[in-house]
Amino acid sequence: MAAPATSYPVVAPPASNFPAVASSYTSASLYVGDLGPDVTEANLFEVFNQVGAVASIRVCRDAITRRSLGYAYVNFHTTADAERALEQLNNAPIKGRPCRIMWSQRDPAARKSGKGNIFIKNLDKSIDHKTLFDTFSQFGQILSCKIELDETNQSKGYGYIQFALQEQADKAILKVNNMMLAGKKVFVGPFVSHKERLAANSTRQFTNVYVKNLAENIDEERLKNIFEKYGPLKNLIIMRDEKGVSKGFGFANFDNPDEAERAVNEMNNSEIDGKTVFVGRAQKKSERESELRQKFELMKLEHMSKYQGVNLYIKNLDDDVDDDKLRSMFDSFGTITSAKTMRDPKGNSKGFGFVCFTTPEEATKAVTEMNGKIVGHKPLYVALAQRKDVRKAQLEAQFAQRNKMIPRIGVPGAPAMYNGAPMFYPQPVAVGYPQMVPRGRFPPGPYGQPMPNYVIVNPQGGRGGVKNGGRGGMARGRGGRQAQGQGQPMPAMVPAPMPVVPVDQVPPVTQTLDPEEQKNMLGERLYFLISKPQPGLAGKITGMILDSSSVEEIMHLIEDSKALDEKIDEALKVLKEHSEKQQ
Repeated sequence: MAAPATSYPVVAPPASNFPAVASSYTSASLYVGDLGPDVTEANLFEVFNQVGAVASIRVCRDAITRRSLGYAYVNFHTTADAERALEQLNNAPIKGRPCRIMWSQRDPAARKSGKGNIFIKNLDKSIDHKTLFDTFSQFGQILSCKIELDETNQSKGYGYIQFALQEQADKAILKVNNMMLAGKKVFVGPFVSHKERLAANSTRQFTNVYVKNLAENIDEERLKNIFEKYGPLKNLIIMRDEKGVSKGFGFANFDNPDEAERAVNEMNNSEIDGKTVFVGRAQKKSERESELRQKFELMKLEHMSKYQGVNLYIKNLDDDVDDDKLRSMFDSFGTITSAKTMRDPKGNSKGFGFVCFTTPEEATKAVTEMNGKIVGHKPLYVALAQRKDVRKAQLEAQFAQRNKMIPRIGVPGAPAMYNGAPMFYPQPVAVGYPQMVPRGRFPPGPYGQPMPNYVIVNPQGGRGGVKNGGRGGMARGRGGRQAQGQGQPMPAMVPAPMPVVPVDQVPPVTQTLDPEEQKNMLGERLYFLISKPQPGLAGKITGMILDSSSVEEIMHLIEDSKALDEKIDEALKVLKEHSEKQQ
């Protein structure tokens, strides 16, 4: 091992020393990691298509929430293009964050074996991905190189490198461990997985003991007398604040691991000066944080299982409903453990709350009998409470499902993939030329009659220039001449306007219709009301409300303009978030 004081040069060796040989990779498929959550297939297509013809792109996403998992696969038509992309774009920034590119490995055993992996820590913050890659590439072919970054894309001071061969990794450890890189002595060693580190920590020997919950009047001399009976101490300290007052914890370091373990076994949960103390192995900060995370996840799972199926969400509450009134509405269905109406900082009701029962049967009965019931001036919405991320995921899934029903116009030469299906880009349309714009599925024509697929409109606005495009009609301009071939501009096909039916002309919703038919009838009234504040998005918002609301809720929205405005704002927010993610 080299002397610690020796400085190892941070260099960028010639690229020809160890080229990114692709002979063993015949699929021309690249793995692209360390991506930001907002990176989409379109962003990757713009970056990688500059290097070579891209065959397909897929950003891997969570199956439920559809959020990016931070990595993607880019497939090229040729291995040469993939190799060139690996050489030119590895560690290049994508949306401000350097990406990590390597050949796609289909064999999971090869990825998980840890072969050729090393870990580097105590790196200077000035060392970035490329500097680390260049410094270690002289030891062999590097498959992957990564420095961990924080939320602001600054180095955390440690990273990982995977070599093609284990001998290359061993050579890097031998040459660089305990050497000076950019003025700091670094540690380089074999990579050990998180699970293996936890297992090693739980069984390893220790000499440093942590003691907490100490009384303020206990000093070092008193604590030393207590622990010295288990063996000689190297040192002992009680942690104090700026004023010298004890913080209630300290450390006792023994000479022998067996003596430290015996002190922990006998002193933990014992009483010192009237207080029960905790005595255990002193842990590193990372170990403590890992344990806290595990405890928090366990508590969260226990909390979810405890209230699963018994906690109800109630909305459309009148402003005068408080906790007691909310409890009285539901106490006939069973034993209520808590009832809470949510309020803003000024104490005003937000119009919703929660009621928790003791059994799922009681909660189910309350949902069945209270959902849609008029209490005060509004029909209640009652359902099992869901976590915010689950509700958001459901809304996003509904919106994505609706988008799948809308045909898209494809452009040759843009073969990017989205969720396993081809991804297309909007096609530019010349003004004055025909363009067919498909219609969404809602709303139908008046009284359930089907609407024409499109109409043909003369751009010059000639008399008699509107005709049903579904019947083969051709728009005629001024004087009856056909637009085509007579020096007139070509007609442009545009969507037919949605029917604007006055509310009083829409037949009433009767109980003889099934819920779906009732929704269709109510949808026409709803569309008429939404088209006033949001004419461009009325169809889309109407469909979203119909998909996520009951007949009673829709009737309430039609009757209560304030509730409808709130629902429109909620839909606009979801549409905006979805649009931002797509961009």
